[in-house]
Amino acid sequence: MVQLYNLHPFGSQQVVPCKLEPERFCGGGRDALFVAAGCKVEAFAVAGQELCQPRCAFSTLGRVLCLAYSEAGDYLAAIEEKNKATFLRAYVNWRSKRTENCRVCIRMVGHKVEAPFSDTFRDQMSIIEMPLSEAPLCISCCPVKGDLLVGCTNKLVLFSLKYQIISEEFSILDFERSLIIHIDNIVPVEISFCVGYVALMSDLEVLIVKLESDPKTGESVNYQPLKINNPMKQTEGISNETLQLDSDDFVICQKPVELLGEKSSQSGVSVTLESTGLDDKTIKYYHVQHLLYKRFAPDISSLVLSDDIKLHSLQLLPIYQTGSPTTDRKKLSQEKELLSLFCFFSLPHVGYLYMVVKSVELMSVYQYPEKSQQAVLTPQFLHVITSNNLQCFTVRCSAAAAREEDPYVDTTLKACPPVSMDVCALRIQLFIGLKAICHFKNHIILLTKADPEAIPERREPPKRLLSRKGTNVKFKTPPVAEAGWNLYIVDTISPVQLYKEMVDYSNTYKTAKTQSCIHLLSEAHLLVRAALMDASQLEPGEKAELLEAFKESCGHLGDCYSRLDTQYSHLALPYYKMSGLSMAEVLTRADWPLEDGSQKYERGLIFYINHSLDENLDEELSEELAAKVVQMFHMAEPKQLPHILCSPSMKNINPVTAMNYLSKLDTSGFSSILVTLTKAAMALKMGDLDRHRNEMKSHPEMKLVCGFILEPRLLIQQRRGQIIPTELAVQLKDTQPGLLVASVLGLQKNNKIGIEEADSFFKVLCGKDKDTIPQLLVDLWEAQLVAGLPDVVLQELFFKLTSQYIWRLSKMQPPDTIPLRTSEDLSLICGPSFDIASIIPFLEPLSEDTIAGLSVHVLCRTRLKEYEQCIDTLLERCPEAIIPYANHELKEENRIDFVVEKTAA
Repeated sequence: MVQLYNLHPFGSQQVVPCKLEPERFCGGGRDALFVAAGCKVEAFAVAGQELCQPRCAFSTLGRVLCLAYSEAGDYLAAIEEKNKATFLRAYVNWRSKRTENCRVCIRMVGHKVEAPFSDTFRDQMSIIEMPLSEAPLCISCCPVKGDLLVGCTNKLVLFSLKYQIISEEFSILDFERSLIIHIDNIVPVEISFCVGYVALMSDLEVLIVKLESDPKTGESVNYQPLKINNPMKQTEGISNETLQLDSDDFVICQKPVELLGEKSSQSGVSVTLESTGLDDKTIKYYHVQHLLYKRFAPDISSLVLSDDIKLHSLQLLPIYQTGSPTTDRKKLSQEKELLSLFCFFSLPHVGYLYMVVKSVELMSVYQYPEKSQQAVLTPQFLHVITSNNLQCFTVRCSAAAAREEDPYVDTTLKACPPVSMDVCALRIQLFIGLKAICHFKNHIILLTKADPEAIPERREPPKRLLSRKGTNVKFKTPPVAEAGWNLYIVDTISPVQLYKEMVDYSNTYKTAKTQSCIHLLSEAHLLVRAALMDASQLEPGEKAELLEAFKESCGHLGDCYSRLDTQYSHLALPYYKMSGLSMAEVLTRADWPLEDGSQKYERGLIFYINHSLDENLDEELSEELAAKVVQMFHMAEPKQLPHILCSPSMKNINPVTAMNYLSKLDTSGFSSILVTLTKAAMALKMGDLDRHRNEMKSHPEMKLVCGFILEPRLLIQQRRGQIIPTELAVQLKDTQPGLLVASVLGLQKNNKIGIEEADSFFKVLCGKDKDTIPQLLVDLWEAQLVAGLPDVVLQELFFKLTSQYIWRLSKMQPPDTIPLRTSEDLSLICGPSFDIASIIPFLEPLSEDTIAGLSVHVLCRTRLKEYEQCIDTLLERCPEAIIPYANHELKEENRIDFVVEKTAA
């Protein structure tokens, strides 16, 4: 059963001053309402102070059977009947019809208008006649492109909207009959069309197909009758002999069936395309993709076949990419980009809502408490009318569209209520004698009529299910009894106002730990989200108010998920993020004492704080709030305390308080090392160096390295995008530099820190600028070279080290600290894998007058096999080194002779 909330989505209502009883009516864009009665159509204003005031009126060819308005092109299409013949007409430039007696231009569809007649069409209404070979049954306008689809007995005819260019300054609206969709085995009662998606409905069948724009072949589309066996009839075991029975004796009821995706092509309904455009270049659609086929079976429990057990209210509802489309109607279709598409249809007691764009799936099923007559779907609501009630249900369109629009939904960054969440009824409003409904913008149009008592012409037994020989019961209204009727415009209240009422309503559930509070707040969130998605309908200044309500709703949902112990408690994190609330504000809202006065913190709140502190936010909690966080984790997740205390946001924690809670922890396994290092860091904050040293001595250095790997923020923190060494890192620089370098190397090996981050860390730690390399960084590079890190490019590491060595030698600059490794630990330039040629240009500033400079030059030239130049240099600079050099580098006999000859010379 659908849950009912007694909210107030409907506002004021006004009576439309129609002269005759309305037969058909529909919305006319953002500012008009069309009402057809007799052989006349009246237009009424529905915006501003002129609400319900007549705008214009024009005569029709006959009684209007069907009416449809297209915002793209701003035209009105109608099926009209005269002398038992039906006609299809489009009313263009109707806003120029100031008075009923104004001149009107009537032209045939596709008629070429010459330039001299441009002034005639500019300021007067035009009626476009659209002849058809078969009588039109129903029509639908594409809300994006403005194309007109017409349903006939065996086919659908598509008239593409186009503009005839009369001159550079003037063009007129026109249509081209571009496509015929031939359909067998189903007669459309209602159709709906949107950017290539076609939905058609008979009394008990619904078919949805997509007209594909990409051609499979280079040939144009022609109509070729397609013979498809009917698998439904085969599966139902209906033999040819059975089909030949007298149809007057039996009514054959087919089984209910639902086919989704490509399986729907097996429905037995043949769909083929015939291009009728004058130019092959204008072909828009080439082949058909089947999406959904659903067939219902009548209720045979009473053995009576009721005429009113039929489908109604077929509708395709598009939702566009967020953005404000242009107000220029000619460019409107180009600005709208389809995001999601939904299809709704209904039986008298149940409605169905499907999503049909990327995948076809049933989203929601609506069970009505009473027999419905008609329904309209909007991005926010489903409005249903019964004989005496106007019902308002919630929908999940915005939840599905949000996931199509934003890939970060359903992650730790963003969240949205699920599509599968149960729908609810916000209001069931008493309204006597409801007959028809339509919706546009923030208005609902209702036709009411108080039916007089119907008198049957003759009394006959009811129509039996197994016989068609019974005569229908015909009712007629006595001519004396004239029924009373009214046409109302009912305003729906603003989304923000309804949102606030829903939030107030949800406060009744705050004291109880139930899902009702989350459900109602989720409905409120989806209401605001849907309004923000339909940006074209927003008034100036309304968007800012909606954005504020959206953030507020996220905060409320964050409170719910952090307060209640549910399997979805983790959603507190993304909702709080979307709310824009700071961590301090969330902690201030998190005081929910139990009935006995004690405090309990649920996992949703703990999950949010843990992740927020782990993300290194640029927010520093006050000492009081930091102490509150420590208390919370001590109660809920004590093992996380060392990690929590290392967060930059906990900078203001009282170290004495932190030390007290750390002393209560169970220290076993690796957690003991992490607790020890955290205690050592807190001891430094307290200024207790003795305790700090004792803590650091309680474990060997290799285990301490493992502790730093578990929590890198003990050494390195980031604030506002800057790397900040901790007090513990500064202390280790002075007392245990080897442990510091080994720890940073361990972080690199475990992908906890990058190469550039490590370089920046040591430069900041040692107080050096970007161009100065501290010895501790050189120690790290040497450690990387020895460790052979896989992510370090060996040649780049060689280059950095040799450049630093050469710079020191050339500048006679000693290291600022004692190197951790000696020259005996490294054999860099002599290594066979080092590319000597790459550093030759950097040797120029290195003088050969020093022993170190001479040695480097000779070594490099020897690696390049420039032996003669090396010997010449040694003879000039250091003759006593000739023989040792020759014995080490020139072992071949002919080379030794070469050295002797050089020396003798």
